[in-house]
Amino acid sequence: MTGGMDGYAEDRGRVFQSSGDQHINEHHHYGGGGPEPSGPDSVRRPAVGRPPVVLRDRNEVMERLRASVAGGRGGEVYVLYGMGGAGKTAVACTLFQEVARERGRAALWVNVADRASLRGGMLAVAADRGAGDGELLAARNGLRPAADLVWQHLDRSAEPWLLVLDNADEPEILRDGWLRTSPRGIVVVTTRRAAARWWPGAELQHIGVLPREDAALVLRDLAPDSGTAEQAARIADRLGRLPLALTLAGGFLSHQVLDPWTMDAYGHHLDGDERVQLIDRGADALSEADPRHLVGLTWQLTLDTFEARGLPEAVALLRLLARFAAEPLPLALLNHEGIADVLSRARTETALRALLDQSLSELVDVVGMRCVQSHGVLLDSVSAATPAELVPTLDAVAVRLLDAAVPGVPDAGPHEPRLRLLVPHALALLRRVGEPSAAADALGVATRLSVALHRTGDYLSAWETSRTAADLARRLLRADDRMVLAARSRAGRALFRLGRFVEAESLLRGVRATQEGLFGPDDPGTLDTSYGLQLVLANLGRREESVALLTATVAGRRSALGPAHPLTLRARASLLEMLPATEVVTVEDGALLSLPSECDRLLGPDHTVTLGAKHNHAWALYLLGRFDEADSEIRLVTEAYVRRFGPEYPIVLAARQLLSRTRAALGHEDAAIELMTDVVARREHGLGPEHPFTVAGRRLLDTYRSGR
Repeated sequence: MTGGMDGYAEDRGRVFQSSGDQHINEHHHYGGGGPEPSGPDSVRRPAVGRPPVVLRDRNEVMERLRASVAGGRGGEVYVLYGMGGAGKTAVACTLFQEVARERGRAALWVNVADRASLRGGMLAVAADRGAGDGELLAARNGLRPAADLVWQHLDRSAEPWLLVLDNADEPEILRDGWLRTSPRGIVVVTTRRAAARWWPGAELQHIGVLPREDAALVLRDLAPDSGTAEQAARIADRLGRLPLALTLAGGFLSHQVLDPWTMDAYGHHLDGDERVQLIDRGADALSEADPRHLVGLTWQLTLDTFEARGLPEAVALLRLLARFAAEPLPLALLNHEGIADVLSRARTETALRALLDQSLSELVDVVGMRCVQSHGVLLDSVSAATPAELVPTLDAVAVRLLDAAVPGVPDAGPHEPRLRLLVPHALALLRRVGEPSAAADALGVATRLSVALHRTGDYLSAWETSRTAADLARRLLRADDRMVLAARSRAGRALFRLGRFVEAESLLRGVRATQEGLFGPDDPGTLDTSYGLQLVLANLGRREESVALLTATVAGRRSALGPAHPLTLRARASLLEMLPATEVVTVEDGALLSLPSECDRLLGPDHTVTLGAKHNHAWALYLLGRFDEADSEIRLVTEAYVRRFGPEYPIVLAARQLLSRTRAALGHEDAAIELMTDVVARREHGLGPEHPFTVAGRRLLDTYRSGR
């Protein structure tokens, strides 16, 4: 042993770094397929709905930004900062549209409000700049640094580019290498956070409220027939000349048909309607400069008008939207019978159209999915003003709608970028809920969303979702609450997939000890954590401890869930992989070797557990020297994997590697060399030449070649 970090993996193995020399097998049951071609859909146009009619006042900053993208200039970062609703995104959107239309640059847009959106959007940028499926898949699975991959392709871009990072209000998430400079492009960031320590080397540009004359013009752009320039200026002053508040006011004035309001009438209501002052009841204390004051004045009048016009559904829908995040929310989530406790499903369309007409919400398209989006300041203001007696029902409906949008039984499958759209909403809901029961329900949905992300191979998002959800739920739930423990267990499982074995073991051991003490060793939650822990132990080289825990998990699941449950069968399939060949033929009185046919009968031939059992069974047959049977079985498994996951996914390459072994064992050296040459090439492209998977595959290929 060298004393260095010499771990490696073969066949179904997964090792990142372990102390000492280890040879470890661990089967990838879960994961996804190659990425869908969603990059251009998500990054070639800004997800901001309608741009401003005219961009007022921003001439100086626009000239500086236009000069930065002139010709082939690059290597600069511009940070547009200011309060929410000041129009930072509008400035970036205007520049983006000009670049896309006129300047011979690729214009790329990424929403970076949360880690999942940041990673998904930046990987879509890499895809747009030419990254291959294997590279993207490896980055998504945590097998190679995602930020490095993105910037390598940005640096190599054949054409110059503009990259907009919108809504960077948590700049700490950019510190993992996501924000860099490149001679090939210009980066523009929008944020509320102006501290220079977040933006070293960047040029900062403040985006403030509008001058009086320009603020008045915004109102007249939207509602030209509602009053004079001086009347508009007085309204603008009353609204603090904040672009978002002006847009909402102008949208309101422009859509009064039966009884149009003048600007003077609007101003009178701003000054005299005492109900407007209820905007901040129950909210955190606000400073006089907080934009929620100004936005609250405008939207409350609009909602009052909805009520007067017999459209209370629009008010109800906006309050429901305010339980979610200020990120694109799939429209399909609202088109569900579960919305009925807040508003009639038949009236949802009418309510949504009313919000769109009044500029309270916008339609955007993200990864080919139509979504609705509202400004964060508006949603915060609406949430703060929602009557307390309505909150429990709103929370329950929001949980119900999100629950319906997440797969009921998440399964392995191709990467699904639409799942990532749900993450900020699940976390926002956990921040909003006001009662422990609602928090438990919301946490259950967030945890299941983490499982779905995990099983499509998005391990980083799975870890961040379950970890953050558990932390947020602690506001209302105890640390030893069953749902909190389940979320932390999923976080440990994701850490394992990311190769962070020591952290995973510590977290899973702690969770399992608490679950065992509270619920007993055969509780389904305890058994789930036990199954995850035994995988970690196997990859840390503690095989005997792992097998003992796996055997106990099999027995516990058989007792608690029954012998035909997929989780019971899955744990038994793991025994095929973990046990020595001599024990495989004796354990369970030899019944373990018939497990694939049992899974086939109980679950069907294409079930994830059935395929995993057949894969492990082929490995056991290979170790037993039954090469013909192993070869036939792994060939069929490989074909099924390719159909399901695509040719680049690690489990496909692992199956093809085992197929090369069976081919070689049967004397077909040329076929074995051809298979392993392809496996190594794909791993080098996706993981790099020094990754343990690549090194193990190359070592096996060299063995074949030397034996010819």
